[in-house]
Amino acid sequence: MAGRALSAPRCAAIVGPYSSGKTTLLESLLFVTGAINKKGNAKDHTMVGDSAPEARARGMSVEVSAASAEFLGEKWTFLDCPGAVELSQDMRNAVLAADIAIVVAEPQTEKALTLAPIFKYLDDHKIPHLLFVNKMDHAGLRVRDVMAALQAVSSRPLVLRQVPIREAGKNGDAVAGYVDLVSERAYRYHPGAPSDLVKLPEDMLPREQEARGQMLEHLADFDDHLLEQLLSDAVPSKEEIYEQLSKDLAGDLIVPVLMGAAELDFGVRRLLKTLRHDVPGPEAARKRLGLDGEATAALVFKTYHQAHSGKIALARVLAGQLADGQTLSGQRIGALLRPKGGSYDKITTAAAGDVVGLGRMDHLQTGHVLTASGKTPAGFKWPEPLPPLYALAVDAENRNDEVKLTAALAKLAEEDPSLRFGHDPDTHELLLQGQGDIHLQIALERLRLRFNLPVKSRRPQVSYKETIRAKVQQHARFKRQSGGHGQFGDVHVEIWPLERGQGFEFHDRVVGGAVPRTFIGSVEEGIREYLVKGPLGFPVVDVAAALFDGQYHSVDSSDMAFKTAARMAMQEAMPKCQPVLLEPIFAVDIAAPASLTSRVHSLVTGRRGHILQIASKEGWDGWEVVECLMPQSELQDLVIELRSLTFGVGHFTYRFDHLQELSGRLADKVIEQRQAVPAR
Repeated sequence: MAGRALSAPRCAAIVGPYSSGKTTLLESLLFVTGAINKKGNAKDHTMVGDSAPEARARGMSVEVSAASAEFLGEKWTFLDCPGAVELSQDMRNAVLAADIAIVVAEPQTEKALTLAPIFKYLDDHKIPHLLFVNKMDHAGLRVRDVMAALQAVSSRPLVLRQVPIREAGKNGDAVAGYVDLVSERAYRYHPGAPSDLVKLPEDMLPREQEARGQMLEHLADFDDHLLEQLLSDAVPSKEEIYEQLSKDLAGDLIVPVLMGAAELDFGVRRLLKTLRHDVPGPEAARKRLGLDGEATAALVFKTYHQAHSGKIALARVLAGQLADGQTLSGQRIGALLRPKGGSYDKITTAAAGDVVGLGRMDHLQTGHVLTASGKTPAGFKWPEPLPPLYALAVDAENRNDEVKLTAALAKLAEEDPSLRFGHDPDTHELLLQGQGDIHLQIALERLRLRFNLPVKSRRPQVSYKETIRAKVQQHARFKRQSGGHGQFGDVHVEIWPLERGQGFEFHDRVVGGAVPRTFIGSVEEGIREYLVKGPLGFPVVDVAAALFDGQYHSVDSSDMAFKTAARMAMQEAMPKCQPVLLEPIFAVDIAAPASLTSRVHSLVTGRRGHILQIASKEGWDGWEVVECLMPQSELQDLVIELRSLTFGVGHFTYRFDHLQELSGRLADKVIEQRQAVPAR
């Protein structure tokens, strides 16, 4: 069989939706190659890819896991990526470092849509990928129906490499083997063992010929010589077909489609052979990433903070060789490790193509490129992490752990760049932000298990404000005599509303020295201090205040006295100014397949949203963007409902737009809730 058998170590990222069987496929790949002696299973928590306590507790992958194997003398590293849409940042980072992505899918037409964001990301970054249709032992659908559904969400042509052989069983037609469309050989599956070469069933011949013709037509779209052969009814050689498949896959022109059942090892050896012959080496990834001119280069695509071993950076060596103790980008490699699921083996050197763990290099971040020169190549660009879509306010259960909590959150954000934290400037809450509730709950579990930090969480406060509708003048005097120097400050102020978004203005209208200049700044300071919390309980915005008269005492007046008098004036005046509640309104762009736009429309209107327009989503065939305005209070769990309505693929962006008056029962409820909260 012709092909490009490369000796350099290669890397394949295993990606796909939740429950498609990615970790099971990794387990099968490791078993078939002899990397493990016995396959683990999810029930017993013995799978290589799900070694983290959070993964085992949830029965799902929660972070990228790397494991190495050899097949026919060639070294491979497999990166098992989480399938949950909330944990997709690890997948997005891992595929950039890989030579190929193995997209795992189920043979169910209704789940095809879940692959759309994965295909789009791979296409955008020109990452070669093939499709492995898993769980074919349970498939009851026709392959052509599955292929049609999958093709609808891929911009690259899906090229079927196999057709299943079905036999009648107790539960209908069962998949018993497959026909390879290039070699035209038939194979029978055996659980846990290699397939047997069998005679091609005669009743399969028409279907095999039809599928083979479609495969050749796809390949001919990218090769004139092959097209000429087909037009002249000539039969291309198998070597030529294999060569074209390899070339088109490497160029990200096609998506080959293989089938099997990872749990039974069906089709896994065929997958390995395809990887061996068709996947380009690390030089292709190096060129794709803009690192072609570097003598030594390693790309960090994941970091871990472990309780006993400290920080470990997972990196792909793309050029040159790494050695324990070597200095790259001004940092010394403290330990060179080979990843093996949740554990590591010490090594002394690593070649181009290897995936390694780098220990005791604390300054490394995801997306860093290590070079001999220490400079990041000009052509290299690391994508921005996913923006946050969900937030929780968090506090350490023990108040003495607040500093420790901040440090632990910083480590988690290093591990997962789509996780963010910081204090809200309006509510002063510590916010943990991420891709959804599951994402943040996993982070809270890690704080408890890894850092011994139990954390309380709650729904974040909305950044309500208040303003006024009426102009009012107010006189206030602060006088105190308690022996010695007293306190005296007397002010006349005028307060009036401003246009929305103008903030706060202070005007000095004092004439004749009624209030000495030295105290006018104190009056402004006192007014500003009051505006932190108005009569409704919220920060006051869009108001102006003017000091137009007052009195002072040559001995007893002070900055403190005038500041206090100003606060008193505001305290008395503001309730008379017809205070009104303002709620923050955000501009929200919700993206989803056009077939689901009606659901998005209902979602927006059900959350007090106002639709501005519906437009096609640029670069996404068959998708639309619903542009709308929505109150901040309705954004908290928007992502949860949106994903529920759109099979997990809908997403949105948001930004603050303006403040808007809120009245009636909703306003009353907000005010009541704020007044019921004890002062911190």
